[in-house]
Amino acid sequence: MRAAYASDPGASRGRLVTEEDSNFRSCFQRDRDRIIHSGAFRRLKHKTQVFVEHEGDNYRTRLTHSIEVAQVARTIAGALGLNGELTEAVALAHDLGHTPFGHTGEDALHALMAPYGGFDHNAQAIRIVTRLEQHYARFDGCNLTWETLEGIAKHNGPVVGDLPWALAEYNEIHDLELHTHASAEAQVAALSDDIAYNNHDLMDGLRAGLFSDDEVAELPIVGAAYAEVDRLFPDLEFGRRRHEALRRVFGVMVSDVIDVSRALLAGSGAGSVEEIRHHGAPVIAFSDGLWADLKEIRAFLFGHMYRAPRVMEEREKVTGVVMDLFPLYLDQPDLMPTRWQKAVAQVPDDTTLARLVSDYIAGMTDRFALQEHHRLFG
Repeated sequence: MRAAYASDPGASRGRLVTEEDSNFRSCFQRDRDRIIHSGAFRRLKHKTQVFVEHEGDNYRTRLTHSIEVAQVARTIAGALGLNGELTEAVALAHDLGHTPFGHTGEDALHALMAPYGGFDHNAQAIRIVTRLEQHYARFDGCNLTWETLEGIAKHNGPVVGDLPWALAEYNEIHDLELHTHASAEAQVAALSDDIAYNNHDLMDGLRAGLFSDDEVAELPIVGAAYAEVDRLFPDLEFGRRRHEALRRVFGVMVSDVIDVSRALLAGSGAGSVEEIRHHGAPVIAFSDGLWADLKEIRAFLFGHMYRAPRVMEEREKVTGVVMDLFPLYLDQPDLMPTRWQKAVAQVPDDTTLARLVSDYIAGMTDRFALQEHHRLFG
């Protein structure tokens, strides 16, 4: 049964360009489907989280991560009586704006774009779904509903202060009320992202040999999960033991969010999605105790994985790839494909040109960026 504070597709604020309703799908389901069919979503297959795409097929990519986030988000939304279609749409779209090479590529592109307004992957996701996807006859982007755009823009909370230029640009023509919280559905998508990456970064780090099962068994939540598996299944083969332990870690995080959020939603007194937006505080959250445990896990991953010598060496290489490509395209935009050259021919100034070059590089996959760097630099 859907809760009173859940987002109702029948009461959606609609799309920037008005369209006829579907006979078979709700507006939020259409949003989800358009995101899945977008070129940017397909390219996530070859954009990585921590490891670079060529390092192995068993590590998470942005695509598999987004699917995992959507699965977790739909589970939590169902337990809380929220709209699963909107939750899933926001979850699937939340990483569309990421550059090649994960946060390493984003850091490099942000530094390069500093004179032109910087780079922010959340704002870039809005730019993708409102402008850069160019497949439909009547509009650029995917013409998503206001609720889905709101969720993409501020699933991590209100956006205040100096706005990323890409977000400010769109907000001028379609006010997303950035000063308020997002719907409960978008908040679920944000915490589902935390749940998914905490769990799968442990798994990928173990698979890469950056740390051992014995080391992670010293961590909160994780140690108790390994102990339970050892009690229930003595002498279990190590791969199965690891999987059984980490799936329990997953379960602890999901259960905690559901229990805490039920209490927060009830305590909010909200009877509508608008009251959720103006509640003044998140209604989807971890407990204080679990949040403290997760900070300890993240500190471990930071030291043993994100800053591991092997990872840092690769980060330095791929940072060089982005640092080389950007000024070259800025100086010689004719090296970009025909579609981008046509767009460049219409730019009025250097800032607009830089933003087009940024769009082009941000849309690259790890593989394509490496191929282009090899082609252009040898």
